[in-house]
Amino acid sequence: MRQTRLCTLVSAASGVAACVLLATLQLLRGPDPRWIVLGAAGCLLLAVTLARVLYRTVTPGTAPTTAGRPLAAPVVAAVLSVPLVGPGGDTPGLAWSFVGAALVGVAPLLLPVRYAVTPMAATVLVSAATAWWLGGPVRDAVTVTVVLGLSVAVWNVLHLWFWTFLGQAREGRDAVARLAAAEERLRFAREVYELLGNHLAAIAFKAELASRLAPVDGARTRNEVAEIRALAAAALARMREAVHGYHVVDLREQVLSVARVLRAADVRCTVTQPRKDLPPALTGPLVSVLRDVGAHVLRDGEARWCTIEVAREADGARLTVVSDGADGVDTDGAVLPGLADRLRDSGGALRTWRENGTLTVEATIRVEA
Repeated sequence: MRQTRLCTLVSAASGVAACVLLATLQLLRGPDPRWIVLGAAGCLLLAVTLARVLYRTVTPGTAPTTAGRPLAAPVVAAVLSVPLVGPGGDTPGLAWSFVGAALVGVAPLLLPVRYAVTPMAATVLVSAATAWWLGGPVRDAVTVTVVLGLSVAVWNVLHLWFWTFLGQAREGRDAVARLAAAEERLRFAREVYELLGNHLAAIAFKAELASRLAPVDGARTRNEVAEIRALAAAALARMREAVHGYHVVDLREQVLSVARVLRAADVRCTVTQPRKDLPPALTGPLVSVLRDVGAHVLRDGEARWCTIEVAREADGARLTVVSDGADGVDTDGAVLPGLADRLRDSGGALRTWRENGTLTVEATIRVEA
């Protein structure tokens, strides 16, 4: 996007620069040095003002609006350029016609097309009036302003449309990525509900029953409280299993989910998995590595492709993630805090290295036969 924005800015500025350069060349043909200096000052003032506005136009979050101050500067510069540039050159009024062409070409970038027609027509009228007042050729001035100005305007509108289209595509891609992440969070929430929902509902029901039985049947109340304690202990044990990664996790589905999120962020993702599912003792630690590494690839923002490979080995399993977004992760593991330690506690090892502009993260898990 930065390169596209720079290309759009250079393309828009090139048309304006060409018009200002032609106006300057016309001024240099004048016999009076004073008008050459004044005209050059007017051209320079207008060029700097329009360059500023063009930069704001193609910079996200700083585009000028019809009610904002950024539009006041080019209007003031255009008005001042008439007495400064108009009398210069060997043909009165012709130099300002090139300035008018620059204003006509920039107008569609500063205002919506339906609003830009009015200042474009006003600029043509000013060009004709300036040439008529100074005794210059009105037809030549109007022709230069209209033909050259419309050519620059069409050129600028095409590049602005392309820039706007890319911006909308980027926003759409980000929205898809956020939607995919939201879907992943909802899926995780459903898993947590399935894990604890029944236990919590039973606990709530038995707690209400115990509160009703307490005044009339103490023995039965004690039995209900004991069952509540057992249900709470079971729920706590299942939650601990899930948090520590010992709960049975579908690694295959997790790999596909991470791949979907990366693809939604416009990262080409290739997945390779074994035909048979891995034993439950291997899936938990590998899922933890997969989620952390996938999150870092997604946050890096510069990754264009990623490969995820899960392989079954004789004494364990191996997860390998390779990506070209290597700037955001240190090979010493500092950006993946605690991941190597958690994997080591599970009987595994984590290796990361860079090679030819790519980052490779390899996690291995060993189990005793």
